[in-house]
Amino acid sequence: MALSVSRRLLRSFGSVLASGRCDSPSSLYPSFHASLDLCGHVPGDILFCEELSPISKAGSSFLANRRLLTSFSTPESSGGAFPSNLLSAKPVVASEGTIGLCQDLVIPVTNFHYEDKGFTVLPGDVFDVPIRKDIVHRVVLWQLAKRQQGTHSTKTISEVSGTGRKPWNQKGTGRARQGSLRSPQFRGGSTMHGPKPRSHAFKLNKKVRRLGLKIALTARAAEGKLLVFDDFEVPTHKTKNIVNYVQQMENSKKLLLVDGILPEKLKLATQNLHYVNVLPAVGLNVYSILQHDTLVMSRAAVNEIVERMHTPIKR
Repeated sequence: MALSVSRRLLRSFGSVLASGRCDSPSSLYPSFHASLDLCGHVPGDILFCEELSPISKAGSSFLANRRLLTSFSTPESSGGAFPSNLLSAKPVVASEGTIGLCQDLVIPVTNFHYEDKGFTVLPGDVFDVPIRKDIVHRVVLWQLAKRQQGTHSTKTISEVSGTGRKPWNQKGTGRARQGSLRSPQFRGGSTMHGPKPRSHAFKLNKKVRRLGLKIALTARAAEGKLLVFDDFEVPTHKTKNIVNYVQQMENSKKLLLVDGILPEKLKLATQNLHYVNVLPAVGLNVYSILQHDTLVMSRAAVNEIVERMHTPIKR
């Protein structure tokens, strides 16, 4: 549709110039000329721009992906200067951008009061990497195995309390021969090949762990579930304030708030809410991101995570 509009514009410009009614296309279509000056393209080209839908009142959804758009203005927006016969009544369909192209994302910044705090740029090599479920699975298994306490323990025959005397004679009783009442076949006896205290952790390369975190952040950004706040300052430590903020968010059942240095009022206000958890940026991990459907980060947390992802791995 955009290509057909571009050809029709060129034909219109050619006919006008040939008739001598106008010296330049800008004098006939000032709104179109202004749009060309703004984007810096030549007439007839398809303009590739980034469209950011404003954050909703709830602050829970936004579109950070690239869109394919045209910069043609409507008669209403340009005061009727643009000819209506050159515009199609069919709306332009914006196609969703492909995930994993490592393109920078521009998303709006707000706060608990849903005030406009400008925009921030999320680096594509951290927030727009290809999704790989196998990497996420490996990182989650590594986290769960590493956090196991490993304090399980059973007693061997040498550790069980009891006598070491032979219970009865080897022969002549008609019973099965036994050498100790602490054997595993007796009640209160030992456990053979039972668990002993140990570490369940296994080695996982730092590259894989870092890639897992990037994939988790990419998934939340692609779903529109990654919000960036200017700060996490709250007026009081009352829990009802956080409850009111969360209730205004759409489709958010469990939140994870990540900040560089967590404010004391925020920690007190969220400690009684099972669906709102706070975490410092240094402790952000894949499993915590997957456990919460909405990730809310501050500017400081975003900068700290990006710096951490760009730090060379020490070998």
